[in-house]
Amino acid sequence: MSTKEKTSYANEVEEQLLDLKSLILYNDDHNTFDYVIETLIDVCEHDPMQAENCAMIAHFKGKCPVKSSTDKELIPYFKEMTNRELTVEIK
Repeated sequence: MSTKEKTSYANEVEEQLLDLKSLILYNDDHNTFDYVIETLIDVCEHDPMQAENCAMIAHFKGKCPVKSSTDKELIPYFKEMTNRELTVEIK
């Protein structure tokens, strides 16, 4: 690989990293821990421990990033979490 190709590849990787966003889960007063955990497992494909940790962080800190990707890839997760009445934001 030439120096020019390496530089081009490095720039492409850097652009992809800059495009990464997070799906943020916010604490609310109407969903149970079990429901939030089940939703994180079903929608975000978290394992049970990861889902429980995210639910606890959101509860105690008010919010927790639960998924990272590009805007386009996060939209289906955002829509499904919203449909399940969880408060989320892509940021």
